[in-house]
Amino acid sequence: MPTTVSRIPLSGSTHGRGIKVAATSSAGTDIHTATSSTTDCDVITLYAYNSSGSAVNLTLQWGGTTSVDDDIKLSIPATSGLTLVVPDMVLRNSLVVKAYAGTTNVVTIHGFVNRVATT
Repeated sequence: MPTTVSRIPLSGSTHGRGIKVAATSSAGTDIHTATSSTTDCDVITLYAYNSSGSAVNLTLQWGGTTSVDDDIKLSIPATSGLTLVVPDMVLRNSLVVKAYAGTTNVVTIHGFVNRVATT
C-alpha cells in the first residue's frame, strides 16, 4: 500500500506558532490531538523554550492524564533556546498531548507533526 506523509502544525498551535503552557497541573494545556485513525499515525516532534531566568519543570501528558505512565517529565533550562523534548514519537486514535509546567506562561512549545497515512 502506498504511504503519504504530510507535515502539519500542532493542532493546539495557531498557524504553526508556539503554544504557551499556561497550566501548572493536570490536565495540562492542549498541544496536539492525534489523527482519529487507528491505522494511520502522527509522528510528533516537540521543542520547548523557557523564557524565565530559572529552569522550569515541564510535564508532557502523552495520550492520557490519569496515569504516571503517560507522563514525560523534564527540566527546561533558562533562556537557552529551543530544547528538543520529543524526538519523533507516534500517537493515533484521537489521543491528546497536553503539557503543564512549574511556572505559568514561561514555557512555550514549538513543533510539528508528520502525519503518515496509507492510501
